[in-house]
Order: sequence, then structure tokens, then C-alpha cells
Amino acid sequence: MKNQSQIQNNKSNQMEFSLKPSTLKMVRTSFCILVVLAISSFQMMESRDLSSKGHEKIQYTALNCRKHTAVLTEFGAVGDGKTSNTKAFKEAITKLAPKAADGGVQLIVPPGKWLTGSFNLTSHFTLFIQKGATILASQDESEYPVVAPLPSYGQGRDAAGPTFASLISGTNLTDVVITGNNGTINGQGKYWWVKYRSGGFKSITRPYTIEIMFSQNVQISNITIIDSPAWNIHPVYCSNVIVKGVTILAPIDSPNTDGINPDSCTNTLIEDCYVVSGDDCIAVKSGWDQFGIKVAMPTQQLSIRRLTCISPDSAGIALGSEMSGGIKDVRIEDITLLQTQSAIRIKTAVGRGGYVKDIFARRFTMKTMKYVFWMSGAYNQHPVSGYDPKAMPEITNINYRDMTADNVTQPARLDGLKNDPFTKICMSNINIALAAEPKKLLWNCTDISGVSSKVTPKPCSLLPEKGAPVDCAFPVDKIPIESVVLNKCSA
Repeated sequence: MKNQSQIQNNKSNQMEFSLKPSTLKMVRTSFCILVVLAISSFQMMESRDLSSKGHEKIQYTALNCRKHTAVLTEFGAVGDGKTSNTKAFKEAITKLAPKAADGGVQLIVPPGKWLTGSFNLTSHFTLFIQKGATILASQDESEYPVVAPLPSYGQGRDAAGPTFASLISGTNLTDVVITGNNGTINGQGKYWWVKYRSGGFKSITRPYTIEIMFSQNVQISNITIIDSPAWNIHPVYCSNVIVKGVTILAPIDSPNTDGINPDSCTNTLIEDCYVVSGDDCIAVKSGWDQFGIKVAMPTQQLSIRRLTCISPDSAGIALGSEMSGGIKDVRIEDITLLQTQSAIRIKTAVGRGGYVKDIFARRFTMKTMKYVFWMSGAYNQHPVSGYDPKAMPEITNINYRDMTADNVTQPARLDGLKNDPFTKICMSNINIALAAEPKKLLWNCTDISGVSSKVTPKPCSLLPEKGAPVDCAFPVDKIPIESVVLNKCSA
């Protein structure tokens, strides 16, 4: 039992530490203010967490992280939207290239408007475009070197002859990344569109925005591209390519502003992209007529998923028309198409040779479409030097399943080639709701063969239902690039 003196001491201590209600309220208020100030101070410190180069610290994911970092302004660049920075970009990459072999290097494009002409990237290199930064493509033609046409094309796509170098180019590279936290590349395409439409490019082809050639381990991600002079992203003769989280915007009447064009590439992943275009949102290619046949580099092992596309005059995904090196093993899934001319369009012609085969598509949602399915065997654009009329394309094993479409004018226009029909076409579990004034002939089919199952409205007689309901094929395995895990990087 406690003695009387201990009890008195405890009471005394309790009285010493008791506070009046008004005093207690003041203490609590002061404490809350201190906590808020501490949190605000931490957030300010966090938002202004600067790298050793003085820019705000950046975090991103990439195929590989980099040991060395530089900022474009270190090379004399001026981000006022008027001063040409072509020299600054070229000098930066030239001076940084020796460091690339020592753990890689990244060039930060900070907020501002950075006017530039064409420049080339290097290996083990990241071009990081910060939020608030715009790479502004020059409209001065002298800022774009003239280069030879691609060997699988034999000429430019606008005209017989050479092409302007793309705004951002690279050849024979390994491990190159173009990324950002939604920084922008503005192609300033209006100048080029107007001149093209007026016949101003009689012997040369307009520049593309990004073209990477003969390279491996390529990543283009988390950027916005607007108003490209022609094609936006063109990996060609490449392997192990990722295009991810890219937004591409161009007026819906702009000429040849294809979104993403994998061309003679192997092991490519395109995912989580949003494209509004005057041409095909994605166009899969592999060379043109006799030139593509000679080079013989197919596009293969291609996965396209979670694409949203708007293109009233073109396709969501086109296969061809330049497909003379072959296109095979393409998986397309989880696609949203709005106000787009067609879902998947296969384009070819006599003289193309090559093949489009082993194509698998599923889980499409479509609203306001001219066609859902479109195959064209008479896409008669050829190089001026002629073509082999005996070179016939092979179109076979084309699979579509699990699709819905609303407000469709004509479910299908499927035109094969006489004496060279398109074969093994499969359609299953597809529901198409027609527009208020649809075409009278809902399924226009010639020179094709295949099967259908659970398709509404009923397909043409060349795609009959046979036996019990079936699901068209879709591979259960993955292509190698789908298993790649990106690294968490900082700058």
C-alpha cells in the first residue's frame, strides 16, 4: 500500500501537468500548424528535388537506365521557339556518344520550345523530353539532309527519288530510347501538307517525325507527337521494338500522317497508344513490290494491344499495302475504334508478291464505322520503275473474334484476287449493329474463302457457318518482347 506522502506527490504531479481547456486548445492548434508546415516543406523539397544538373529529378521506365546525364542547354540551346537548335542537338549527341559505352547516356530536353531540324541519335542513349518541353520541327527544308530511299522501297513514297531525312533519325543502333513525361514533338506539318497537295514535291519525299533503321532494342514511349509532315513513327529493319503510351494527333484530313508503321521488323510491341490521324493509325509494312521482294525482310512477331484510334478516312490497323517482304504472326487485341473507316484493312495488289498470314485479332469495340472488315486485292500503287505482274501475294489464315460494332454502314468488303483468292478467313462471335442507312449489300465478297460462327448480320455465302459453334484462333503463347520488364530509371 502506498503511503500518504506518495499519494500527495502523485496528486502534485497531476496538478503540475494539467492544463486549462483554453491552453490545451492553443497547444493543439500550434501542433497542427507545425505538422502542416512540415508536410508543406517536405512536399516543396520533394517537388524541387534537383539532380546534379540542376533540373528537377525525373523518374521513368526504360529498357536500360543511364549512368551519365546532360541537359540540352549545356550545349547552347535556346528554347524560345525561334532560334534553331539543330547544331545544339547534333553537338550534344556527338559529345555524349563516347560516354554511351560507359553505362549509357541520357539527354534531357527541359521545358521550352526547341526549334530544330533533323538530327541522329546514337547507341545506349536516351532522349528524354520533359513535360512542358516541345521539340519544334523546322520548316526550313535546308535543315533536313537529303538521303537515299530505303532499299526495300527503291524510291520515296511521295515521288520517285530520294527523301528528306526524318526529324529524329538513327541507323545501326543498339539500345536507343525516346521517352518523356508527356513532352511533345511538334512536326509543324502544315507547311509540308500544303506544298505536297500543290504538287511541290515532284522528286523528293517529305520527312517523317521519327525513323529508326537497322537497329535493335528500341523504345519510344510516353511522348506526344502532333502534326507530323508525313508518317509519325517508322521503325524499319529493326528488332526488339517497344512503342508504348504514345499520343499521336494530326488533322483527320492531313495527308499520309500514318501513326505507327512497323516495317520489316521482328519482335515488336505496340501498346497503350492513342492516335488521331489523316491516314492509318497503324500500318504494318515490309517493302514495296520488286524492292521488297529482293530485300525479303518480313514484319513478324508483332503484338498490338490497347490502341484507341480515330481515322475517318483510313484504317485502325492496315496490313500493307507495302507487304512484299511478308507479314506474319501478328496479334491484335483490346482495340477501340471511333469514327474510323475500317477496323483491319488488308491492302495488296498484283505485283506485290509476299504474304499476309497468321493474323489474329480479338476484343474490338467499334463505333461509327464505314466498314468493319476490308480486304483490297487491287491497291494498285507501284514504283515508277515497274513491277513483276507475275508476283502474286498470299493472303491466308486471317482470324477475327469477339468484336462489337455500332453504327456501321457496311459490315464487310472483301475483295480477293481472281485466280489468287484470300483463304482461311475465320470470323467468330461478332455483333455488328447497322447504321440508319446501311449499304444494301451488307457483305460484298469476291475471291475469298473461310468460315464464320456466331456473326451478326449473317455473312456472305463464301464465309459459311459449318457445324457446331467455334472460336477463331488466337495464340496462347507470347512473343518475346511481351515478357520484357522495363527498368525504373531516374535522371
